[in-house]
Amino acid sequence: MCLWYNYSIDIMTDQQERLEIRQWIVGFTDGEGCFSVSMFRNKTTALGWQVFPEFVITQGEKSLSALKIFERYFGCGKIFINKRYDNHSEYLYRYCVRSIKDLHGCIIPFFKKYQLRTAKQKDFKIFAEIINMVIQKKHLSKSGLRIIAKKIEKMNRKKKSLFLESSETIRRAPALNFRKN
Repeated sequence: MCLWYNYSIDIMTDQQERLEIRQWIVGFTDGEGCFSVSMFRNKTTALGWQVFPEFVITQGEKSLSALKIFERYFGCGKIFINKRYDNHSEYLYRYCVRSIKDLHGCIIPFFKKYQLRTAKQKDFKIFAEIINMVIQKKHLSKSGLRIIAKKIEKMNRKKKSLFLESSETIRRAPALNFRKN
């Protein structure tokens, strides 16, 4: 259930404080957040590929309280621990929202109303378009997966889509209309 529409932490007594927390969330997300969509092979799906969107913010253990604010404010998502066994001295924590229902009904409406101010806004717009495609079940067709894969290539690090480059996709290209333009 999305809580930000009626958000009222005990310490927030007036409209100004609610506006400040919203601005803080936007700024923190601009600096530390990520709207990402992955596609990976999954033999249990009809087409063999799964679309995996998520909204993520990662912080070190010292800043875990910031992630708890997001979890409490939105009323969805979960904080996961990533125990590190490298040369870093603290564990990493990830606030993740992966539910299509929560992304569509809570996270996207918030960031549409309170817009990001960095280049991350472009990634958010593509992310929202992909979530809408999933809501409309377009990810269940080969042509929909191809459109989603092309959109993913324009996000974040702009990596080539494994879906568009897979040998299965290329081998079947003439029959599936997966020709590169």
